[in-house]
Amino acid sequence: MPKRPDLRAVDDPTRARLEIEFEQPYLLGPLFGEYDRHLVAIEDRLSVNIAARGTRVQIEGEPDSAARARDVLVALYNRLDQGQDVDLAVVESEIGMGAQRKLDGIIPDEAGAPRTGAGTVMIRTRKKTIVPRSTIQTEYMEALARDDMIFALGPAGTGKTYLAVAQAVSMLIGGQVDRLILSRPAVEAGERLGFLPGDMKEKVDPYLRPLYDALYDMLPTEQVERRIASGEIEIAPIAFMRGRTLSDAFIILDEAQNTTPQQMKMFLTRFGMRSRMVICGDPNQTDLPRGVESGLADAVHKLEGIPRLATVRFSAADVVRHPLVGRIVEAYEGPGQ
Repeated sequence: MPKRPDLRAVDDPTRARLEIEFEQPYLLGPLFGEYDRHLVAIEDRLSVNIAARGTRVQIEGEPDSAARARDVLVALYNRLDQGQDVDLAVVESEIGMGAQRKLDGIIPDEAGAPRTGAGTVMIRTRKKTIVPRSTIQTEYMEALARDDMIFALGPAGTGKTYLAVAQAVSMLIGGQVDRLILSRPAVEAGERLGFLPGDMKEKVDPYLRPLYDALYDMLPTEQVERRIASGEIEIAPIAFMRGRTLSDAFIILDEAQNTTPQQMKMFLTRFGMRSRMVICGDPNQTDLPRGVESGLADAVHKLEGIPRLATVRFSAADVVRHPLVGRIVEAYEGPGQ
């Protein structure tokens, strides 16, 4: 673990002034951001003033806000010291988590068993180490490491599918599963592909693009292509799952709100021995025809509470894209909508 920067408080009857001294000057550029944009974001969001002189940073503001700004800067510095990246989205997420509790982590060891220790939950893949950006993401990542089946519910941009793919890749490269099965309803819920040009792969690939994008974020391009060619990674519409039993696999269903109850039952009963299954979707964004019940809502209603089955609910507050996206989601889901 990196050494914690030196923290010193200067007493003031009306405002708090906290001083941090960092040990690694070469980390200050990425910590502050281009043109100090990371510091400006912290100042704007927490209503503090930040002054940097050499390796020392002074924060002034209301006591709670100054302490939160200090904690955000320390967390970002430690992230950089561990070789992880910091960008404006990471800064925003750390600010959002500043008032939330920090949890001990679950990091798979070489044998694949989780171990607990100080720090934060992590998922390690070939290309990056992924840490949670909200408390609910922390709970979700703990469920991914623990439970056999997980329903991840909530709006776009909360990391439901991305984190599931990260966990799947981590378990694949760690030898805990033999293959990944990534699926989603194609062409909304009805999967009527005949009018589209091209062969079957060309018809469905545009609808499966988000799954490909997540994979390429976790593994080098040549590894993704090689594993797809060998069958270790399979990306297919849900209709292709019928009649199969999926053992020793990590199975992800994305956009699950666009399944019918019959499709969902068919998919869930594909679950085989030594497998893990994650079902992701937003119950408020179904594209099913009017009057057709969503298989996602039906399954959660029927199955919630079963042992080793977790249900994790995200909200607009957990959106980890641009902060404006969270406000847009709140506006669309607010009273009277």
